[in-house]
Amino acid sequence: MTQSAFDFGQNWKEFSEQALTEERFQQARADFSKLMEGIPLKDRTFIDIGFGQGLSLLCAIEHGAKVHGLDINPKCRDVFVANRERLNVAGADAEIAVGSILDGQPLDVVRAWQPGGYDVVHSWGVLHHTGRMWQAIENAASLVRPGGHLVIAIYNRHWSSLPWLAIKRLYVALPKVLQSLMNRLFVPVIYVAKLLVTGRNPLKMERGMDFYYNVVDWVGGYPYEYASRNEIETHASRLGFTPVNFTRTIVPIGCNEFVFRRDS
Repeated sequence: MTQSAFDFGQNWKEFSEQALTEERFQQARADFSKLMEGIPLKDRTFIDIGFGQGLSLLCAIEHGAKVHGLDINPKCRDVFVANRERLNVAGADAEIAVGSILDGQPLDVVRAWQPGGYDVVHSWGVLHHTGRMWQAIENAASLVRPGGHLVIAIYNRHWSSLPWLAIKRLYVALPKVLQSLMNRLFVPVIYVAKLLVTGRNPLKMERGMDFYYNVVDWVGGYPYEYASRNEIETHASRLGFTPVNFTRTIVPIGCNEFVFRRDS
């Protein structure tokens, strides 16, 4: 079986067309504001690495930031433009580049936009899908100006991480009809598991997400890597960053959120 990557852009396109509502955007706004609490954004430079459907870019625009984005999937650029129009978000235009955080040419482009570095480099749930997570973290961190902030979310290391890696590898190797079958099979499994672990209604998602499209993202999300809190914070310290805030995932294999400040 040949391995390939999950088409995150297509999933974001379908989510945006079928499930993105004003109510979900309001929720995304609230969660974004909570994550960025204490970090000034007005007139500051902000780049989102792997911006997906673009909700964080739209939130940053509303906060008055000078917004930039990088995503490997060209569909995401189109989805962002459509969502900005759909949600009627006013503000300055965002500069968008298509490419990988691992590749030199896209990095050169985003560095040229802000040669001194960005005030905020944001990447939520993305760098662990690059296939070289630690290099991706280093490249993202290199874009932060002295005194600026690195905001990332990374899958937590758990005993079930390795079995999930096998599931994701299988998923991307299957034809689409069997991928659809896997999606349907895992919807009730993940629903019950989240209900038992969290005691919350799994349909009430955070960050403006939708349960079904989140399941598709989770089951198919390959490449897939993960790390413990200590591993991430130790690596960031070696890169010259100090922890500012940490939010633990509510499910064992979900994303831990990290906010770091680059030492001057």
